Parts: sequence; C-alpha cells; structure tokens
Amino acid sequence: MKKILFLSLTLTLAVSSYGQSNSKIYKDPSVSIEKRIDALLPLMSLEEKVAQMRIFHANIGIGADKDGHLKLSDNVVEKLKLGIAGIKNPGESLSPLESAKLNNELQKYIIEHNRWGIPALFVTESYNGVDAEGNTVFGRPITSAASFNPSLVNRLWDVVGREARLRGMHMCHSPEADIVRDPRFGRMSEAFGEDTYLTTQMVTSAIKGVQGNYDGLGHGTHIGAVVKHFAGYGQVLGGTNFAAVEISPRTLIDEIYPPFEAAVKEARTLGVMASHADINGVASHGNPALINGVLKNEWGFNGYVVSDANDIARLYSFMKVAESKEAAAIMGLTAGMDVDLYSEDAYGLLPEIVKTHPEIVPMIDEATRRVLRTKFILGLFDNPYIDIDTVEKNVRSKSSLALAQEADLESIILLKNENQTLPLAKGSKKKIALLGPRVTIKTKAAFESISGNKNTFVAETGFKLTNEKRGIPSLSTDNEAGIDKLVEIAKTSDVVVLFLGGDGFTSKEAFFGSALGDRASIDPVGGQDELITKIKALGKPTIVVLQHRRTLSINTISEQADAILDGWDLSEFGDNSMAKVIFGEVSPSGKSPVTIPRSIGQLPFHYSGKEINNKKGYLFMENGPLYPFGYGLSYSTFKYANLKLSRPTMSATSTIDVSVEITNAGTFKAKEVVQLYIKDQVGSVLRPDKELKGFNKIELNPGETKTVTFSITPKMLEFTGISMDKILESGNYTVMIGTSSNEGLKGEFRLNK
Repeated sequence: MKKILFLSLTLTLAVSSYGQSNSKIYKDPSVSIEKRIDALLPLMSLEEKVAQMRIFHANIGIGADKDGHLKLSDNVVEKLKLGIAGIKNPGESLSPLESAKLNNELQKYIIEHNRWGIPALFVTESYNGVDAEGNTVFGRPITSAASFNPSLVNRLWDVVGREARLRGMHMCHSPEADIVRDPRFGRMSEAFGEDTYLTTQMVTSAIKGVQGNYDGLGHGTHIGAVVKHFAGYGQVLGGTNFAAVEISPRTLIDEIYPPFEAAVKEARTLGVMASHADINGVASHGNPALINGVLKNEWGFNGYVVSDANDIARLYSFMKVAESKEAAAIMGLTAGMDVDLYSEDAYGLLPEIVKTHPEIVPMIDEATRRVLRTKFILGLFDNPYIDIDTVEKNVRSKSSLALAQEADLESIILLKNENQTLPLAKGSKKKIALLGPRVTIKTKAAFESISGNKNTFVAETGFKLTNEKRGIPSLSTDNEAGIDKLVEIAKTSDVVVLFLGGDGFTSKEAFFGSALGDRASIDPVGGQDELITKIKALGKPTIVVLQHRRTLSINTISEQADAILDGWDLSEFGDNSMAKVIFGEVSPSGKSPVTIPRSIGQLPFHYSGKEINNKKGYLFMENGPLYPFGYGLSYSTFKYANLKLSRPTMSATSTIDVSVEITNAGTFKAKEVVQLYIKDQVGSVLRPDKELKGFNKIELNPGETKTVTFSITPKMLEFTGISMDKILESGNYTVMIGTSSNEGLKGEFRLNK
C-alpha cells in the first residue's frame, strides 16, 4: 500500500511539475509561437479545446451598465467559464473610446475566468470602414475598386486595421475575394467587381493594409483579416443568397481561386471564411477537398477557417447532406472547419461526440492549434489590452478623414458628358436644383460649400424608393406627387442634378431568416426613369449622380442625361466629393469595375467571357454592354500612341515588355488608368475573349506625355488545360493597351515553348 501511495504521489508531482513547466513556457514571449502552443495544448481539457473552436455574438448578453462598465448575461458567464475562441462585435454600438474600455474589461474577465488565461478574439467586419459606431466611414469595396489604385486601397484598409484595433478588435470578417458578376445578387458591393485580376490586386492590398503588412499584428496596431467566402459564393444561381453554385472546375481554378490563393500566399491572411453555398453539389462547409485539400495542403494555409453564420449546423438542417446534428459537426470538422460561428447545434456537441468517435480528437487538437496560433501572432497572450490614452486622437484623425475623400475622388466614374456639360462653373450665378430620391439632408450644404456663394441651390428628395423596412422592404407605390413636385422645382432652375440609383434597402444581404435583398430585375426602381424623362423634356441641362450597391441597367438614364457621374456607394463625404467633381476641382478618374448590361436578359455577361459568347446578340436590342468593364471618361482627353513590343516572341522562361505613350491632349490635369489586356488567339480549350493582366494609374498635366511599360510573363499566359493541369501553350497572342476593355492599341506576339 505504501508503494502504491508513493507511486501515486510521484505521478501527481510529475504531472504537476509538467503542468507548471509548460505553463511557464507558453507564457514566455521569448519562446517561439509553435513551442508555446506545444506547451499549452496538452494542458487543456477536451472541453477547453472545443471552446477555442467557437465564436458567439455579443448580442446574446454583452453590454454596458449605466456607468459604462461591463455587464454580462448569465448565458455569457456560463459560456466563458472554459474560455472562447472569439466574440463578434462587442461594443459595436459604443464610441471607439467606450468600446476600448468595455473590451478591456471583457478581455480581463475572460482571461481571469478560464484556467489557462487564454484571451479571446474580438471580431468585426468592414464594408464602409470598421462596422461599428464612431469610425471613419469609407466607400464600399466595389467603390474603391473603381479607383483602380491598389496603393490607395492599401492605405484605406490600413486605417481600418488601426481604428479597429484601437476599439479592441482583433479580427475582421473581411475583405471579400468573391468574384461578383450577377447584379441580381444583393451583396454585390461588398466585393471588388467582376474581374479576377482586379479583385486579386485589391484584396491583397486590403489584407496587407488591415494587417499592417503582417508586422502590425504582433505590435498591436492592426487586426487580422478573414478573407471570404471560400469559394464561388458570388456565383449563386439566380443571384439569390443561399442558392446553389454550379460552376465548371476550370472556371473555379482559373477565375475564382486566384484572389483567395494570393490572399493566403502573398498577403498572408490570418483567417478564411467558408462559403454559405455548395460547389456543384458539395457543400463548402463539408468539402474536405476544398478546405483541407486546396486551401490547407496545396496552398499551405496555417491560419484558421471559420464557418459563416451557423453553416456547420446547416449541413444537417438546411443543406441536408448530414443525417443528424452530430453528423454535421463531424462532417465540418473532417472537412477542415476550425471554428463554428454562432451555432449551438454543431461544435458544442463535440465533447459528447468524442465518446463514440475518439478518432476526431486529433482534428480537434489541430483546429485548436490554429486558433491559438492566431492569438499568439496577434500578441494577445502578452499584450491583451488597449492603451486607452491613444484611442481618441487616432480614430477619425484628420488624415483618415482626408483619405476617405481622396478615395471618393479617385473612384467616381464619368460615364457620359455630352457637349462638355461638366464641369459646371463656380461663378456662373446659376440656380441649380439638387433633386431625387438619393438627395440627403446634407447634400445642399455640401454643394454650397464647394460652389461658393454665386450659384444658388435648392434641394428636394421628392419621394423614397421603398418604405425602408429592414427585413423585406416594399417599393413606394405613390411617387407621382413627388415627381410632380420635383418637375415644378426644375422648371425654375437653370441646371438640374438628379440623384438616382439605389440604396441599402434596394440592395442588401438576404439573411437566412425573414429578409430579402436580391432582385429579379436590375432596372432602377420606382419612378426614376419617369422622373428623368420629365425633367429632360424641360430642356434644362440634366446631370445624373448615380449612387447604388448593384449594377443597374440604366438605359433611360443613359439616353436622357447630358452627363452621368457614377459614385456607387461613397464615403461619409460623398456629397462633398461629388460637388468637387461637378465643379471641376478634380477630374474624374474612376473606371467601371463591372460590365454594365443593357438588360438582365444578357446575364451572365462579363467582358472576359468566352469569345463565342459574342457571336449572337438579341432581337430588338443593340449588341454589347451599355458601358464596358474598365470604362470611364475624364474632363481631359488622352491619346494613346506608339505601342511597342520589346520582341516578337517569348519562351517559357523569358518575358516581353510592351509599352505605349499616353498624352494628355486636353486642358485639365487628370489621371488615367492605363489597362493591359491579353487574348489567347487559339487554345486547346475555349479561352476568354480577353483578360485584364495589368493596369497603371498615372497623372498627366495638359500636354504632358508619359510612357507606360508592362512586362508580360509566362505566368500571365497559364491556364487550365484539357487534363485539368495548369499549362502553357505555344501560340499567338494579342496584346491591347487602352482606356477600357473595349478600346485600345493592339499588337501581337508569339509564345514558343
């Protein structure tokens, strides 16, 4: 009996010693991250590991009392006993300073109430800047894509990363690397457009910005990105959220994967979110070939993969590819899903599932390792709190607000400008009517501040597009009185500026529950076409300012307006930015990040579709787009000349330089996006009509000429062949450099392998 007691005591002391030793290691910042994880993981119970695989939303019971101090519901207190991977949107409705204080208290509570002092990730999103109260409001991603300026996007997301970290955030369920080609889809503006190359440049710039070029993560100045939605989410059938995705494997590899692959390999994103949807019948959240195979094994991703809201549980309840809640949890885990967002019916069941499926324990360990690695990279074990004194002076700084307007000015697209209607003169002493459903209470003051006191302004909304009900809005049915009122105002005005398009009620996310956000038509809603027709009939110069979150078939607007400025969804300074462009302080330089169709019947319709798609048009409609991808006018005129190739042929190991001269032949200092397109003339599989492979935004003074040079590399010419392997084929290629996907100078070269 003494021997047994001695052995028991020895074993207890050994385990205790091991735990104390490992505890010292994982808390030591001088030790490598992997060794710290190796030390911490064996200390954790199964239940504690599973807790590191779950994120819940702060709206279930995290708030502030009347004195601003942390207040937790009983439900949250219970959840935090074992620790947690993360919490979504704590303090989102508070000011940045109040949020920082609350999140410091919340983090302190979490660290002190789990055995190993493991901090939590606080998670936000970014569609117009940090998705929380009191931060700089930028334009939406598709707006900034129109700038064709990756360095600008990088600076913008750098501010997002800094402002988010200052309010206590650590991760961001953004940016989107989805390719969006169906304007029926309500979430179109959350992504960077229809083109693979443009999206890749923008999403990598955004990730590098929000993560502070990765170095900002551990220094506590930036947050980690969670790129989404992997993969093919923007291709949902009919443009309806949660619908199936049917997409060819070749298109998936050549067009859908590249922005995600670059996000992992080049930008080093900390996280990836899986897609709500399936791919050709295989649910993304239960797709081991996609998550474990492509993402983790082929691309070497070592961050964590998080579900979209409740989607692991929906493998059973919605997708119906699992026969029970337990089977759904196992399916998600086996596929490589590391973190369960929100659900109570998926990973929360894992401790009980392990009793009958012990083989999943290594998968739980691996998922936990990935979450812990993220927390160590972010420095949360060593510096988990925000320095309160730095918050107010660094959120909404003068430089950040100036950047928001700079991004606006580079993103506004001039679609039409007949007879040089724009710019308007500041000193013309005109009465200018600012009319239409997108006029706000700030519009008139913004235009007055830019124009000065010689022009006079009148502003009137007239009618709303919808009843502005959040879940399922209804279209306004009685707009006639509003239209008549606007026409009467226009009659006594010299110039009319119509603010038209759509808003956050006519294009939005169709949430899983009772909400709609997708459309079966892309025509402007309400009486907007009627309004512009009646205004134009007055014979007054008519300028249209478009504001919207999805591509619209603006046939009537395009026909009737004298000038059209497309702003998509600008920053909080949008009216001010538009006024600056309208009055000529800045020449517009944005280019359309999408093809603008004449009709929804043309869908699917993007510039890089197969060449054979262009063989036939439709009865009773003009062929081609209303405005092509990459299109955008200027107040100046740019002349392209002297396209030159450095050599007529290239090999599999060489490059060709192609150059062109661009001259500002107008009278305005202006910027131009010089675009490079390549067309494979003959391929072993059907090839795109053309593909964007480079762009360069330059600024030219009147009369100035610059030479822009692009290098064509063999990598640009690779594609997925018949055998589904990446190949490089000998043959002739057309190269075009120009001002849009439809206009430019052409040359030819040959690839000899």
